[in-house]
Amino acid sequence: MFNLIFTRRYSMAHRLLVGTESKCAVPHGHNEQVIVRLEATAPGRLDGAYNMVASFAAAKARWHRWIDDAVDHTLHLAETDPLLDFFRDREPTRLSRLLITPGDPTTEMLALCFMTKLDAFLEHDGLRLRCAEVRIEETPTNTVAFAGNPADFLPARAEEANRPPWWRRPDMSINDLDRQGRAS
Repeated sequence: MFNLIFTRRYSMAHRLLVGTESKCAVPHGHNEQVIVRLEATAPGRLDGAYNMVASFAAAKARWHRWIDDAVDHTLHLAETDPLLDFFRDREPTRLSRLLITPGDPTTEMLALCFMTKLDAFLEHDGLRLRCAEVRIEETPTNTVAFAGNPADFLPARAEEANRPPWWRRPDMSINDLDRQGRAS
């Protein structure tokens, strides 16, 4: 089976409040690399003319734009992080630069959210591709790879039927803070 593989580098900062590593509770940054592996939803023979599973340009356009414009140089926080109140009260214009996750914004959580977001883009664009794997290199020595159905691993939560969380929507969002200024 053919796979299309794309790599993108971005900078980010986050903090982890729940885990046992107290040094990670202080906001700190990483220069991360995300590698995605796409596969055809209905694999088959090449047609002898076009001979592509999908155009590289079409398959990566929205994904790369989202990483470059929405994810790069963001602060990743849990939806319950008290720093959200600081930004709401003192720097509301920066709310759009906060990537919000259910629970701590670990690399594992990012892999699940990123895969779900990429699949939403691919489906919305009518491409017959799905994300088969996401690898995030947090540091040169620490990588998280995920292959599977992210819905089986994301925390259970009530979702509004008319507006799923940002990671399930094919828009450029990275949070849901526009809902009464609060994360969902």
